[in-house]
Amino acid sequence: MHKNKMIPGFTKKYGLYKLVYYEKYPYVFNTIYREKCIKKWYRQWKIDLIEQMNPEWRDLYDDIIK
Repeated sequence: MHKNKMIPGFTKKYGLYKLVYYEKYPYVFNTIYREKCIKKWYRQWKIDLIEQMNPEWRDLYDDIIK
């Protein structure tokens, strides 16, 4: 839904269309906690995290829908 700009918010407002990083957690509580932590990080820390997992910054969307 985000990829197709069906949900108003950050991704639609700024025209973001690539998923370059993701993490999986067994419980939604853990997911929300991790997201809140990462949102507090400096931009460079987020870039470093992405580049460790996905140095080419390729779109990982197809990886998660399989």
